[in-house]
Parts: sequence; C-alpha cells; structure tokens
Amino acid sequence: MPLSIDELAQISTLTLAHYQSSAEDFREGTRDHDVSQNIAALLRHIEGEKPWRILDFGCGPGRDLRTFSGLGHTAVGLDGCAEFVAMARADSGCEVWQQSFLELDLPAAHFDGIFANASLFHVPDQELPRVLDQLHAALKAGGVLFSSNPRGENQEGWNGPRYGSYHDLERWRARLTAAGFVELEHYYRPAGLPRDQQPWLASVWRRVA
Repeated sequence: MPLSIDELAQISTLTLAHYQSSAEDFREGTRDHDVSQNIAALLRHIEGEKPWRILDFGCGPGRDLRTFSGLGHTAVGLDGCAEFVAMARADSGCEVWQQSFLELDLPAAHFDGIFANASLFHVPDQELPRVLDQLHAALKAGGVLFSSNPRGENQEGWNGPRYGSYHDLERWRARLTAAGFVELEHYYRPAGLPRDQQPWLASVWRRVA
C-alpha cells in the first residue's frame, strides 16, 4: 500500500534524527572513505566551461564539498541534518542548504552536475519519481547526475533507525529514464571484487533537454 503523508513524515524525521544523533561518529567513520572513482565519474561527463556548479546532494559533514571546491568548482551542499549542515559549512567554507529530500526547493537549470553519493536510497520508491524530476529540473540542459546507492532486489523499509530503498540496475534505469535522463555509464563498487562483494551500484546520467 502507498505510504501516507504521516508515514513519509515519520521516515524523514526518524532517519534524520539518527544522523543528527550520530553526526560526529559518522564524520569520523567516513572521513577517509575513498570516493575518488565516483567524483571522477561525475566530472568526466560534465561539459561546458569551468568552473562548474555542482550540488552535493546529501553532503553530510562536507568531505566531498571540500574536494570539489579544491578542484576549482563552485560547490553547494544540501542535507536535511542540521548538524551535518553546520559541519559542512565550517569544514568546507561552501554554501550549504538544509533541506529534506522529500521537501526540496531547488533553483531551475542551475547546476552543471549533481553528486548524489549514498543519499538517494533514503527516498521511498513512491516518492523517487518526484524527487528525480526536481533534480532533473535543477540541472542545466546537458547537465550530469551521479548516483551511488546500496543495491538490492527492489525492497525497501527500515534498516535499524534509517529507512532505505534498495534497487537493482533494471529498476534504477527505469526510474531515471522515466525522469528524462540518459544513461552514460554504470559500475559496481568496490572495484576489483567479485560481484557478490560489490554492494554499491554507481551510475551516471545526463539531462538531455
């Protein structure tokens, strides 16, 4: 059955409360994660003159904002967790917006790229088409969306105190294609391991109109 407005609000509230209460542990635990493969996948497909405007969607404590900014790009962060927003602003010096993924307010045709690393899986599947439409509209024509999510067999629900949706490649393709994106590439992470030891599905998409 479809999730109700109250259920969606609870999903957002409890998931964000988990990150709020564990923000410092999360920052320490992810500080040294190597996502250079993912950053490179986004940047190699962006076209047009630099510097590029990049939205780090679900920026967390700001690790990747610092990387994009250090490469000379104009990076903007977005996160629903107030503690992460404060950390990201202080750590990166970038503009960071506090917005729930389910209540976005994004400027139209503004970004050259959107980096959604380990974030979109928190969007319930019934709300994903709407959220993808909003990200599509926030990109310039020809802009690029990167996503990396823990993959699954199209199930969703609570994983401890966090809510997640776990798509396989076929469903993820269907959702992104329906939102007006064209696939540029996909791969599984971590690199170099057997598929059953690669829990992450990464993909890159272009807004063509």
